[in-house]
Parts: sequence; C-alpha cells; structure tokens
Amino acid sequence: MKTKLNINIDHIATLRQAREGDFPNPIDSIKIIRKAKANGVVMHLREDRRHIQLKDLKNFKKKYNFHLNLEMAPTLEMVKIANKIKPDVVTLVPEKRRELTTEGGLNLRKNYAKLKKIIMLLDNDIKIMLFIDPIKTQIKLALELGAYGIEINTGNYSEKSGLLQKKEIGRIKKAAIYSSEQNLFTAAGHGLNEKNLPNLVKIKQIEEYNIGHSIISNSIFYGLYESIKRIQYIIK
Repeated sequence: MKTKLNINIDHIATLRQAREGDFPNPIDSIKIIRKAKANGVVMHLREDRRHIQLKDLKNFKKKYNFHLNLEMAPTLEMVKIANKIKPDVVTLVPEKRRELTTEGGLNLRKNYAKLKKIIMLLDNDIKIMLFIDPIKTQIKLALELGAYGIEINTGNYSEKSGLLQKKEIGRIKKAAIYSSEQNLFTAAGHGLNEKNLPNLVKIKQIEEYNIGHSIISNSIFYGLYESIKRIQYIIK
C-alpha cells in the first residue's frame, strides 16, 4: 500500500491575506503539486476567513479535477458550503477564534449530538473524517458516528522531544493500529516536518499524511516542487 501525501495550501493564502490582495493565489500552486505527484490538496475554510476564502474553493473546483480535503468546523454554514463545493473529503476540526492554529482534536463525546447532526446533513457522496487526538475512546466514537476515517492529531508529538516525544509516538501507533483494525481510513497531520516525520512513517497503519506549514515554509528556500519531493522521499 502506497502512503498518500496531501498538501495543505492554507499558508499560501496567509501570505496573500497579509496584503489583502490577489497575490499569491493559492490555486496557482496546484499545477506544481500535481507535477510533484502529491495525492491531493487540503484547504481549511475557517469561520474567520483568515487564509482560505470561499472564492479559492470555487476557483479550484472550476479549474481542477483533483482530490480535495476540505477542513471545516462542524457548523451549519460550513455544511451548506461543503454540499455546494462537493469536496472528496470533509475533515471536521475544532475551531477557536483566537487560536494561532488548530490546538487539539475534536472532543467527540462532548460534541456527539452536534456532530451526528452535521454528519447527517452532509451529502452522502462526501467522505467524512474526524480530526481527533490519539485516544481509543475517541476512535470508538468516530466509528459510532459513521465516519469514513480519522486524522490523528500529531500536534503534541511535533512539539515534544526526547522521552516525551517517544511516549507520544507510542500513543499514535496504538491509535493507528486500533483505527486500522476497525477499518477506518487512518491519516495523520499537524506540525509535521522533515525532522519529526521519519519516526512517524515507521507506523505502517498510517495511510495518509496532510502537511502544509513546513512544506510552504521550505518552499521559500527550495521551491514548492522540491519541498514536496523532500517530504515524499521521507515517506517512501
């Protein structure tokens, strides 16, 4: 089984929004991403619209037939947008207005009723994934909710070092194995880069990585194509 890599292009939009103009256009990156043979793209349309805009999603769908994973908060507004855009996958993520980036996984127990309603309202042809921390009970709840798969939050792992990082990778491995045993599609992402990815790719149950910030940042120094290839080399 070939491990997949999707490129999150949010932070190309972050650079554009710094000047509130039209350049750089994140959708212009798709040609390079496809040339590099990445498997798809990720865009997070936040409620505060701090980076990706609705026009980006519309332009993408108009120009490309390419795998799209739309990250979004579980809200009625986002459901309407998703049903209109029709991404291949929707990943439901938690959002806080003042956070710098997503700070943790969804609490499925606390938000069970809300999530169940949101999932029922999404079109049947959209695959639904849940961004969760590597906890067995969360995976069980994802299964109950009828999710296609999960994305394991690697944020804590990416922020730790030494024994703490080793402990965290153990949690991720157990979660990935359990998720795979339950026939859930198993992805991972958040804070991953060339330094912390090599130990993670040893976990064969992880079928897909969603990586953005480190690739877009490295593209300043190496170019986008080469930055993607450097990550692909680690995954392979």
